[in-house]
Amino acid sequence: MRSISEIVAPSSYWASAGSIGLNTNIFEINLINLILVIGILFYYGKGVLINFLENRQRTISNTIRDAEERHTEATDKLRRARIRLQQAEMKADEIRIIGLTQMDRERRDLVDAADNALKELEDSKNYAIRFEKQRAIQQVRQQVSRLASERAFESLNSRLTNELQLRMIDYHIGLLRAMVNKST
Repeated sequence: MRSISEIVAPSSYWASAGSIGLNTNIFEINLINLILVIGILFYYGKGVLINFLENRQRTISNTIRDAEERHTEATDKLRRARIRLQQAEMKADEIRIIGLTQMDRERRDLVDAADNALKELEDSKNYAIRFEKQRAIQQVRQQVSRLASERAFESLNSRLTNELQLRMIDYHIGLLRAMVNKST
C-alpha cells in the first residue's frame, strides 16, 4: 500500500528530488487531484450547494405558482371578456334591429307625410283653379252683360225717336191697365 506521501509525490520523484515536494505532473495525479477537489468541494460546499438548490427550487416553485395564478386569472378574465363580448354583440344586434325598425317606421312616416302634403297641395291647387275659373267666368259675364247693355243702349239711342218712345210708353201703360183690370 502506498502512503500519502507517495500519492502526493511517487517514490521515483523522491529519489530524484532528494527532498520532500509535490508532484507537479498533472497527468499522473489528475484522478487523485480530481477526487480530492470534488471531496473537499462536496464536504465544504455541500451546505452552500444545498442552500442554493433549495433557494432555486423555491424560486422555481414560486414562479410556477405565480404563473399558474396568472394563467388562472387570465383564463378567468378571458372568460369574462368573452361573456362581455357576447353581451355586446347581442346588444349591437338589438340596437341594429331597433335602428332598422325605427328607420323603416320613419321612412313610412315620411312617405305618408309626403303623400298627405302632395294631396293637400293638389286639393289646394284644384280649389285655386276652380276659384280662378269661377272668378274669370264672373268677370266675363259682367263684361258681356256690360257690353250687351252698352250696345243695346247705343242701338236704342240711335233708333229711338221721340215718336217711337211715346208709342212704347203708351203700349206699356196699356199692358199695365189690362193687368190691373184682370186682377180686379
